[in-house]
Amino acid sequence: MIGPDVFFTERSKELATLTVQHALPSIYHSRSFAAAGGLMSYGVNVADAYRLQGVYVARILKGEKPADLPVQRATKVELIVNLRTAKALGITVPLPLSGRADEVIE
Repeated sequence: MIGPDVFFTERSKELATLTVQHALPSIYHSRSFAAAGGLMSYGVNVADAYRLQGVYVARILKGEKPADLPVQRATKVELIVNLRTAKALGITVPLPLSGRADEVIE
């Protein structure tokens, strides 16, 4: 598990390469990790989080006080599995897991 940190986010491609090179199955919170060649990612859907931010901005621009707005978190999460990386690591991804994934990279 690679923790969510700006240091790691900026280096997702390098981390993905290193995890495959050293045969370390890894999961990260950002889709960019799996897209860059990492095994899988599970985290908040960034587009949904930005949409929620836009809703807040609109409410503030319409006159609502920021202090009166409830604290909300993005609740839509996505699982992305990279089958090419799984194959390179010699891992068989169970069908129920790949079937539940929001995206499967082949």
